Amino acid sequence: MSVKEIEKSGVEPKFFRRIWRLLIPSGENLGSTPLFDKTSVRPGFFPNVSAATSRRVQRWARKRQGIDAPVTRLQSRRVYILPTGVGLVFALMAFAMLLGSMNYNNNLSFLLTFVLIGLGFVSMHQCQRNLVGLEVSFAGTDPVFAGQAALFRIAVTNHSKSARHRIGLYADKAHSDIHDLQPGESRVFVLPVATDRRGWIALNRFGIRTLFPFELFRSWAWMHMEIKGVVYPHPDEDPPPPPATQSALGHRQHDARGEEDFAGLRRFQTGDSPRNVAWKAYARSGQLLSKQFAGADTSSQWLDFAEVEADDVEERLSILTRWIVNAERTREDYGLRLPGHSFPPAHGDAHRRRCLEALALFGLDRDHG
Repeated sequence: MSVKEIEKSGVEPKFFRRIWRLLIPSGENLGSTPLFDKTSVRPGFFPNVSAATSRRVQRWARKRQGIDAPVTRLQSRRVYILPTGVGLVFALMAFAMLLGSMNYNNNLSFLLTFVLIGLGFVSMHQCQRNLVGLEVSFAGTDPVFAGQAALFRIAVTNHSKSARHRIGLYADKAHSDIHDLQPGESRVFVLPVATDRRGWIALNRFGIRTLFPFELFRSWAWMHMEIKGVVYPHPDEDPPPPPATQSALGHRQHDARGEEDFAGLRRFQTGDSPRNVAWKAYARSGQLLSKQFAGADTSSQWLDFAEVEADDVEERLSILTRWIVNAERTREDYGLRLPGHSFPPAHGDAHRRRCLEALALFGLDRDHG
């Protein structure tokens, strides 16, 4: 049946035209398109409708709940529950058994039917109760390089006197492992989130859910916490050679150089080698001190953003990232110069984090993800 046939029959075609504009790809002849031709349905139409509906539901939930505190305890009013596919089949089966029992007036059949229906109601109550009262909190995330998965750690604590079973977390395409929580137990769930560029990565929304018991119902709660992590630039795979090493006298030494010229003790600084710690002095005074050496050469590098031979900003940051990673492997002292920032030569985990974070957030607003 086509549009022309409907027009000849006198039926108002405006409503049908609106429907066909959604189903028929643009550019086709409406007058010659059959009404129920399966080939005329726009590919991806129903997934798009599903995605749009999901986004509207998510916005409604965020507006209803607001931003959650870093430590949030789930209340019953924010735990949602719906039957699963198995639950719907179970409900249809129970209804069919009820009709058969009424038709044959069989008492044993009535008994079995009402036992199954009661089991369904108990399952629904237990499924929602499995989440109510759990405490959810953010347990941190470590910086990663672009292209790696950022691992967000979420702690879930069971303060009740009953065990909670088969609890899991999810966020978009990320899923955590499923665990049971005994009374008073706290467990950290890990959500891996893919990254593709440097800067902040935010986990604005994630969910906690359970199918316990029997998987007849799915109970879940959405969490909206302001949590984020740092993504470093991806290290360049084939960088140019780093700048030449500079030598100086009397500066901070590497682990294997200058130890023959002991100059005294100084306060321990983050990044100092454990080999240079004065353990005997620590045992006597309780103060952590480092041995200081003088008279030997020490080398350092200055990694300057302006001197990197690359036109693209992201490529420059990628090259600087690779130089920093390589310098840490050899425990070379290195400094970093960026427009508006400068980090004096040093080495160690703390210095590496400061430099890589500066590269990750270069040119970005530090307050936004």
